[in-house]
Amino acid sequence: MYLRPAILCPVDFSDASAGALRCAAAIASHFGTRLIVLTVEDPLLTEAVDLGLGIIWSPDESTRELEAFVQNATADAAPHVTCEYEVAVGKPALEILRVSRERSCGLIVMSTHGLTGMRKLFFGSTTERVLRETTQPVLLTPPIDVGPFRFEDASRLLRRMLVPVDLSNHSAAQVRTAAAIGQALHLPMVVAHVIEPVKTRLASRLQLAGLQADRRAVAEDRLAELTASLPPSVRAEALVGYGDPAEELAKIASDRSVGLIVVGLHATALLGAHMGSVTYRLLCLTRTMVLAIPPEGSRVAVDAAVAAEPAASTS
Repeated sequence: MYLRPAILCPVDFSDASAGALRCAAAIASHFGTRLIVLTVEDPLLTEAVDLGLGIIWSPDESTRELEAFVQNATADAAPHVTCEYEVAVGKPALEILRVSRERSCGLIVMSTHGLTGMRKLFFGSTTERVLRETTQPVLLTPPIDVGPFRFEDASRLLRRMLVPVDLSNHSAAQVRTAAAIGQALHLPMVVAHVIEPVKTRLASRLQLAGLQADRRAVAEDRLAELTASLPPSVRAEALVGYGDPAEELAKIASDRSVGLIVVGLHATALLGAHMGSVTYRLLCLTRTMVLAIPPEGSRVAVDAAVAAEPAASTS
């Protein structure tokens, strides 16, 4: 029997996290898997309640508040969601990563912004820390509550998928993962690579026109190889851009009405999976849903996407 991993959705009771929760509930309902909803209390606040107000903090009270939040946010969502509640005390990012490991979660769904993230104009520090250390795929939802969300509406709402690649050894696995998702959701995909301008004091003495033509030809050939390896049923378009990678990718996402960006996290021998500077800036610039895939977690995302159609037929 195929056992689908659980989905973890951390919430902080903000409208942004309610939007992430609706998305997580729709995915869990479609795949028939467990949904673990986590909230993390600040240890300083729990101590302040105990010492300053004469009220003893209890995780049971936080659990009841969490249940009420979930019921309100998913009132119009699809039924048949097995929901489990988890209350932790500590630093949010560390607790999210801990629960993901201990509960064998195959996917984390969270908002790019939390209660404090919106004031910073960038995405929240908790989300950033999770992306830098996760070993599981993370689906990041925009900092808005889009209202009721059903998995069956994903194709209409997402419209098109953008897959930025750096043409490294990890690009092929990233594109295959995106292709499996595209097949499951019937989404066309744009596989894009952005050539960054040469920044050197020697630029004036180099034959830049020929160099740029060579770089573009190499990129086009590599993209052609990546898209040619995909099944014929996958609608994939290769696109080469030029300029600042994050800015160009955000522009492509806007111009092409992209609803989902599938990015790959980097990996090094010393640090493991981590978020690169381009991914960081792209998340700061876009308000599009993003699926971030670490090298170790890409197989889980592929399996879940491939299993979409059988799960839908048995539900």
